[in-house]
Amino acid sequence: MESAPFLTGQFLLAMPGIGDPRFEHAVIAICAHDEKGAIGIGVGATIAGLGLHDLLAQFSIEPGAAPNAPVHFGGPVEPRRGFVIHSSDWGGQDTIDVAGRWSLSGTIDVLRAISEGQGPSRWLVALGYAGWGEGQLDEELTRHGWFNLPGDMTLLYDTDAGARWQRGFGEAGIDPRLLASSTGTA
Repeated sequence: MESAPFLTGQFLLAMPGIGDPRFEHAVIAICAHDEKGAIGIGVGATIAGLGLHDLLAQFSIEPGAAPNAPVHFGGPVEPRRGFVIHSSDWGGQDTIDVAGRWSLSGTIDVLRAISEGQGPSRWLVALGYAGWGEGQLDEELTRHGWFNLPGDMTLLYDTDAGARWQRGFGEAGIDPRLLASSTGTA
């Protein structure tokens, strides 16, 4: 089987009828994808009733300059683990560059920097992640389920979480209302 191209720095949009309700209308920013597997952060939904200030309070960090931004549902894996997708104008002890499009940090230093007004200029916070083992995402991409598109910063930072799925398809020239959730048989 020929391997799909690596998708680091791109988005995956869940197709209608993906078969897993946790991923219905999901938009996932792929942060790493290689022969060992893939990891992505969900950016298409927020966690109701949870804002950044609530998260900062759990770490005894004063919100300071940080707006009370919504916290995203990053995915079903390790839902208590936090991640920040952010612009590349800031880096901390564990920050990784994601294909030159954005950066990913997963330690408390980025939250402190944001609260102090000295963090990245653009960011979003998520709890949990989506993960795939060796070859799993490549295999899933051969079936109905995921649509990938380039990592557009406007989609990531300038679009509300609830509108990212529809806008992502729209930017690809696809009206998602016309997508079928199942295929017919002949």
